[in-house]
Amino acid sequence: MKNLNIFESNDYSEKGFTNFLVHESPYFKIINFNFKAGQSLPIHSHEIEGELSILVLEGEGFFLGKDEKTLSAKKGEMLVCDIAAPHGIRADTDMRVLVTIAPPI
Repeated sequence: MKNLNIFESNDYSEKGFTNFLVHESPYFKIINFNFKAGQSLPIHSHEIEGELSILVLEGEGFFLGKDEKTLSAKKGEMLVCDIAAPHGIRADTDMRVLVTIAPPI
């Protein structure tokens, strides 16, 4: 077992989004990303089998998808999709998200 505080483990940066590897095992990977308002993770995809989830822990913005399709991304909202599906994030306010990838890449 491990216990850690994500809010204390990863801060924001004016230079670009930050990430922190929370956990990695043969079964899944968890990463914390922090975005200052206006920062984004460009739309991308991974050519592997699996799924990912993106949970908004704080802040607001948009989940980005294929053809610039956007979905609301507010505290408590979660995106779940195939990891091969195009995905990204844009922050309108300072935003903290938790990404889970299974199986890990």
